[in-house]
Amino acid sequence: MDSEETPKPHAVFLPYPSQGHVTPMMRLAKLVHSRGFHITFVNTEFNHRRLIRSKGLEYVKGLPDFRFETIPDGLPPSDRDATQDIPALCDSTRKNCLAPFKELVLKLNSSESGVPLVTCIISDGFMSFTIKAGEELGIPEVQFWTASACGFLGYLYFTELIKRGIIPFKDESFKYDGTLETPISWIPGMKNIRLMDLPSFIRTTDITEIMFDYTGSQARNCLNSSAIIFNTFDELEHDVLEEITSKFPHIYNIGPLSLLERHLPESQFLSISSSLWKEDSKCLQWLDKREPNSVVYVNYGSMTTITEQQFNEFAWGLANSKHTFLWIVRPDVVMGDSIILPEEFFEETKDRGLLTTWCPQDKVLAHPSIGVYLTHCGWNSMLESVCAGVPIICWPFFAEQQTNCRYACTTWEIGVEVNEDVKRDEIEALVKEMMEGEKGKAARQKASEWKKKAVEATDIEGSSYKNFERLIKEALLIGE
Repeated sequence: MDSEETPKPHAVFLPYPSQGHVTPMMRLAKLVHSRGFHITFVNTEFNHRRLIRSKGLEYVKGLPDFRFETIPDGLPPSDRDATQDIPALCDSTRKNCLAPFKELVLKLNSSESGVPLVTCIISDGFMSFTIKAGEELGIPEVQFWTASACGFLGYLYFTELIKRGIIPFKDESFKYDGTLETPISWIPGMKNIRLMDLPSFIRTTDITEIMFDYTGSQARNCLNSSAIIFNTFDELEHDVLEEITSKFPHIYNIGPLSLLERHLPESQFLSISSSLWKEDSKCLQWLDKREPNSVVYVNYGSMTTITEQQFNEFAWGLANSKHTFLWIVRPDVVMGDSIILPEEFFEETKDRGLLTTWCPQDKVLAHPSIGVYLTHCGWNSMLESVCAGVPIICWPFFAEQQTNCRYACTTWEIGVEVNEDVKRDEIEALVKEMMEGEKGKAARQKASEWKKKAVEATDIEGSSYKNFERLIKEALLIGE
């Protein structure tokens, strides 16, 4: 049949408006685009402006069949080059985004739009108001959970924690009296976990708090969608995925997306990242001059903020380890202060330390000189480590990063954990252990085994590749 007569299927993508969600959503959009779909990628106005600052106007013009659109996030206007206040953003998107989103889809479906009719919506699991939009507009809607499946399962059990009287906690003493070390054995599919390994929003004395209420309810809402996509692979989170499937059979595990992308035809547009910060690629030339497995890579992701005290402990831990390091320091990483490191630090590390503000992380992790990654355990970072076969030092910040950390250290055996209350001696010791010691060797061995499995899952006959094919046929081309 001539393509002129068959209008293209048209998928509208809506990420939650922060970097860690935009990245995998953009990867998925490119993959779906490669299967002949027209794509509309919807950012908030705030993030659209950041994208223009980071990538230039040409980028957001997109292609004839890959277009960018915007909706307001409902927050007061701001031009800061930083992630917005997360609780305020969650509350605002949930209350204010449904109407403008529906309006946008109706506009796309009007005869003046000049684009094919919208045939499906793929929305972030944290933007579940789109389920309602899909129902009201009669358009199939799929949720893409951009975080880990183990994290998702943790969120689903928030209500059970309340039922069992575990939360809300009576007062703040739970933080230091050992309560968080209580083993949790009643979540099917999750082994070896303690209260402290569940998503961090359970650490509350008030269950009406935005983040506890929002994350738990968004995960539960996903179960009302027609399908859920996970950026993971069967072997990595096998038990957890089996448990989720028993509650909701329509899931598609298609990760790691960064490896699935290798099947895409090379094109200029598809090679561009969706980074909201300007990336410094000079660090790659710096890495080229280093020995294999000799560099400690440090990056706390796009949201983590730390105190000046913690920042200094990390700095001196790295300096005292005597190892070479590449340290990504976002302009907004230290709470409320600009970052000033003493002259002695630069003296001590002058030939072996590089600090920069943002970088193309997947390229950095894939660089042969990287020996270990000190990470906040966000899901994109965890998967990129697995894809690169790099072991990790975990310092989780919030949300399901605690859960990812536990899995990395116990189930996948690729990491070690830093105490929440970070101390320079501990950083120094862990860096040395992971770069030179037996634990480091074992973790590197495990990491390279997982890398092999990740590559196999995304090979043409692999489970993730096949699941992606099924997703297109079963969930996105309904009625085609």
